[in-house]
Amino acid sequence: MSPFPFLALLLVSATQTTGQAPPLPAVISEQDVAIRIAPVTNAIAAVRARQAALAPAANDSERLVRLGEADRAARSAMQVFMSGVPREDRPTLRRPVWDAVKALDQENQTALLAMVPPEGWFTRTRYGPDASTAAFLIVQHSNPELWRRFLPVLEPLVATGEIRGLDYAEMFDRLRQSDEKPQYYGTQVGCRYGTNVWSTGEIEDEAHVDERRAALGIEPLAEQMAQYLANPPGFC
Repeated sequence: MSPFPFLALLLVSATQTTGQAPPLPAVISEQDVAIRIAPVTNAIAAVRARQAALAPAANDSERLVRLGEADRAARSAMQVFMSGVPREDRPTLRRPVWDAVKALDQENQTALLAMVPPEGWFTRTRYGPDASTAAFLIVQHSNPELWRRFLPVLEPLVATGEIRGLDYAEMFDRLRQSDEKPQYYGTQVGCRYGTNVWSTGEIEDEAHVDERRAALGIEPLAEQMAQYLANPPGFC
């Protein structure tokens, strides 16, 4: 299981004891929405400002690491914020929060695409594991067009250890979901609105999913789900 989703789970779990924000009024303006989601937009602005104050990145590896830090900061802020929003207000606030995060995602994707090397990916040997993982996160948080572009490049890199098998499986499953197909590896865990329960949804040939996961060096599905189920989502 990727360490970054689990970090988000820990943040959500920690905030569940802090209480919820007061409910929104019956009629809410764009200004009211902007004020309410300020914890997220301020967190994004803060990471941008913090990185802008740094000396220029020495190389593409350092640039990628910084992009990954911004990606994680935005999503951590979103998870913490949404866990404190009253359930009845989540439909109103979910979209503007996502719009703020997606604006940062687009900046990250543009920066990453300008750095793609001729061989097609940011390998661990050349760029370092932190930069390679950051590149994966940025593409994973992009769109089906980029997933289709990079998956064929990533697949042979699993066998050589240049990317983690989990990274490949997560992107593969995300593309399957976008195509409205069952997951193949069961890596994408979500919370259906109104249930407050983690689920992978449908998995193709689930009886053999652990065999496919093991081939990529991924823990059994039950172990993955045990970590999620120990931390109720608290925001759906």
